[in-house]
Amino acid sequence: MLRAALDPKVYDETLFDALVDARARYGDKEILEDQDRHPLTYTGLIRAAFVLGRKIAKLTQPGERVGVLLPSSAGVVVTFFALHAFGRVPVMLNFTSGEANLKAALKTAGVKKILSAKRFVTQAKLDDLMEALAEAAEIVWLDDIRKTIGVADKLYGLSAGMAPKRFRVKTDPDSAGVVLFTSGSFGAPKGVVLSQKNLVANARQVAAHIELDPDWVMFNPLPTFHCFGLTGGVILPLLQGLKAFEYPSPLHAKQITDLLPQVKASILFATDTFLNQYARVAEPGDFATLQFAVAGAEKVRDETRQMFNTKFGGVELLEGYGATEAAPVVAVNHPDRNRPGTVGQILPGMEYRIEPVEGIAVGGRLYLRGPNVMEGYISPNDPDNLEPLADGWHDTGDIVDIDTEGYITILGRVKRFAKIGGEMVSLTAVEGMAGAVWPDGHHAVVAVPDSKKGERLVLVTDVATAEAARLSEWARDNGAPELAVPKKIIKIDAIPVLGTGKTDYVAIQKMVEKELKGG
Repeated sequence: MLRAALDPKVYDETLFDALVDARARYGDKEILEDQDRHPLTYTGLIRAAFVLGRKIAKLTQPGERVGVLLPSSAGVVVTFFALHAFGRVPVMLNFTSGEANLKAALKTAGVKKILSAKRFVTQAKLDDLMEALAEAAEIVWLDDIRKTIGVADKLYGLSAGMAPKRFRVKTDPDSAGVVLFTSGSFGAPKGVVLSQKNLVANARQVAAHIELDPDWVMFNPLPTFHCFGLTGGVILPLLQGLKAFEYPSPLHAKQITDLLPQVKASILFATDTFLNQYARVAEPGDFATLQFAVAGAEKVRDETRQMFNTKFGGVELLEGYGATEAAPVVAVNHPDRNRPGTVGQILPGMEYRIEPVEGIAVGGRLYLRGPNVMEGYISPNDPDNLEPLADGWHDTGDIVDIDTEGYITILGRVKRFAKIGGEMVSLTAVEGMAGAVWPDGHHAVVAVPDSKKGERLVLVTDVATAEAARLSEWARDNGAPELAVPKKIIKIDAIPVLGTGKTDYVAIQKMVEKELKGG
């Protein structure tokens, strides 16, 4: 099926030209700020990108993939557009993923140089990591580059800021816009190449779905190595005239909730894990300027939604759905027709189809195609080779149900189903059962082999009083099958999460297997 079409003219342009066109459309307003509180206008951002980009261009080759290891900040945005101004490709590196994953990412993407900042590395205590990464790629410190910027560079920036399309390196909308890596929540991260058109298209799709006021402020605490943080927190606001406020870590709940009213935040992007934390520490007035909050990357718990509905005067919490391979937004609820429990309707210009999955009666496997969908993954053994999608269709690996009005309900991932006694059981649904019994807890369910039933379920939770009998009682009272009740419960202090806020199922699976083997 095809959602309403989107005119290709609105997205068939490069990222840098789209930024320049946004300045012409919305005026030279303040468009970017971070916790240092030194806002940049469109012209200030464009000039800074040219000055820094020319320095980086002397150290790199045209079309080269350049690693970027920085937190969400004005600096990472300037660096991103600096690379684009001179035809280089940013590779956004997940500094929370560990040495092994990062080295694998560098090899997969063919990265020879990494841009980073000493201040960030020191504050984040990443010195040992950077020392290890220096074995695989050259570290280029932006602090050192900035020290070399002189009067001639600033004059160049002034000229380039006045006529940016004369100074920028001409690229093609279909050329690479960024290299990102999938979250790795279910296995090894994959290298995804999104074209410039993919990224511009996704911003335009969201803007066509939800009317965004250029006077609004987008508050982004998510990392830009996560596609949600990059597209939703940087590209979308800048191309649509909203001020983007970048915050370096989603973990600083109290600092973030204190900042929201100070910067007059209108939209807050985050995952359920982080929004739940913010709601717990926020004062009643902290969300007063918010038009709505958008949650993605993981299912929104009823407890989180309840806090937003009651504690903060009914701040609308819009759940959405995305995939790195789709740049990333696929669907999102609308403020005027929000349907809790769903992730909203598919964005304009996207095609979708659902294929049945054996053993699953409702819904099916979701496939997507559209201007925001990548061309393919980077081949693990050849950085220059992309593994193309068959006819442009991306297999999301998600089991969904779509109603007659186009609202999507996520039932789980294909990998997040277990076959128990011949029946397919959604691990996501079992987590929902645990959440209903212990709403204040954080829960994860994994499946392990079982000689009698094929597989069995294990619940990992941070609720110290959790007992299987309570789950069985809830299942009986609510008509859930007994085979969906985990008989084994492992209690831990905190559920492991990735830097994006998603549950780290790889770490949890290993933890469970180790526990069951006796340590």
